[in-house]
Amino acid sequence: MDASHKHVKADCEALLARFQQTQSVRFEVFANIWREMKFSQIFRGVVKHEKRAFCHLVLNTAYCYFLPPFSFQIRVGGLYLLYSLYYTQTASPSEQIHLALKDWEEVKKFENNAIDAQHMDAVYILRHLMFCKAFRFTAMPTLLCFQTNKVKERSVLREEFIERASRPQELISSGLLEEMSNVSDLYENMKASVLSQMTTPGDSSFNLIRKDLVSQLSGTVQEFYNWQREKETFDENENSQEDTSQKVCSNRAELLASIKSKAFGEAPETLKSRRHRRVEMNSTTEASAALLNQGYTRILKQSLRKRTRDALLLSGDVQMESASHTRISLLATLDSASKKILKEERS
Repeated sequence: MDASHKHVKADCEALLARFQQTQSVRFEVFANIWREMKFSQIFRGVVKHEKRAFCHLVLNTAYCYFLPPFSFQIRVGGLYLLYSLYYTQTASPSEQIHLALKDWEEVKKFENNAIDAQHMDAVYILRHLMFCKAFRFTAMPTLLCFQTNKVKERSVLREEFIERASRPQELISSGLLEEMSNVSDLYENMKASVLSQMTTPGDSSFNLIRKDLVSQLSGTVQEFYNWQREKETFDENENSQEDTSQKVCSNRAELLASIKSKAFGEAPETLKSRRHRRVEMNSTTEASAALLNQGYTRILKQSLRKRTRDALLLSGDVQMESASHTRISLLATLDSASKKILKEERS
């Protein structure tokens, strides 16, 4: 089940990312995306004895997107995802959604915010889950085991799902600044009246508040808001540059692949007039073929005894041949001498 957690989380984030792009919190929009992705098939192909454990894993994974620090739209999408997964699960009886007691306050705040914003479809689905007892209230978010040495990896939150920090803007509002300016003016007037009644020169303890406090607060909040906008635009530009660079790299890879396929994939065709000609091999090809053939044949080396005997026989044949030549030359000289003697006697 631990191996399936990453895949389930990736599927849930893909669904919520598409829902975020619509910039809507209506359940009808979410249902259309659910049907397009065929997300109900996430429970298919699970072994019978692992159905309940897998349903528990899927519901726990989707439950994380129903809580802070995610934005209101992602939390609404997480609620819709819980509702859809709860009624399409294959476990019987249905696996409940584990809700920790520390998260109940956040759930009630979410319900109040949805009521104030008139998002009645989100309010209806949340109350319907409560009415059907789909939530199981637990003491802790995860099951605690005694003496477990296994360390769980911290899940990385998706940045585009997290709500942008807007506490300074909410805290320092225009009404608060106006009230602070009125209080500051009243304080300055009271301080001036007190100082006018004193005969001694003004004490430094009266200068505790800055005169430009209100303008400084509003300027700081404005700087923070501008920094947020610049950071968002910078991140968007970086993402667009990464996308363009990836596209350029992919186009270049496709071009190289096409060139290689053209170079190595197309074999040269021989002409019809040359098909029946005999292939002529030059000396280099014959030598290479001979070397290749030699590589596959086993060379038998003669023994030392046989080589010595062949050498002796060869030397003996040479000596006998030279002796026969000398005998023939002697016989020839004797024959010529005898012929001369016979001629002299006749004369």
